[in-house]
Amino acid sequence: MALTNNPTSTDANVQIGLTYCNICNFESYSSAIMGDPAQRAAHIKDATDFFAAVDSEQLPAVSFVKPDALLDGHPASSKFTLFEHMVENILDHLNQHPEERDETALMITFDEGGGYYDSGYIQPLDFFGDGPRIPLIVVSKYTQGGHVNHSYADHVSITKFIERNWHLKPLTERSRDNFPNPRAQRENPYAPSIARR
Repeated sequence: MALTNNPTSTDANVQIGLTYCNICNFESYSSAIMGDPAQRAAHIKDATDFFAAVDSEQLPAVSFVKPDALLDGHPASSKFTLFEHMVENILDHLNQHPEERDETALMITFDEGGGYYDSGYIQPLDFFGDGPRIPLIVVSKYTQGGHVNHSYADHVSITKFIERNWHLKPLTERSRDNFPNPRAQRENPYAPSIARR
């Protein structure tokens, strides 16, 4: 039986497939991954594979976990408590493996402000700017607990961190991780003043 994207279907496989967010999967836009079946098999996994990697203490250097539309906390399709439970599940798995946990920096972001309007400054880097502010929570033994950092960041800050930490080149010559890092105004940490690399 062929699978369809009929939202009224009672087929469980169809319903699960409807929770997939095609625009949320950044690998979808990489021909080096999507154009090569071996790369797809090596790099695009299910959340269950992530939990198995944690439990076997075989996490790769970098993992991205994107909950499906039912668990991502997005106001249109989910509840924030479901997203919180997903994060709690990740933390529980890490806490069961202290050595793995101690070598891990868990960076948690979620979509914009939970549906609330963001009045913050958007740096005019290109037609889209650098986007609205998003929450970022870092859970790691290398972070200062209970500290709120007011540094101005953007949607590619995590990508830039990965590139800098592992001495990697930007994704492409025209990708957003090539944009300069913003420098915040001293009197207003939420507004950038001079861009720098």
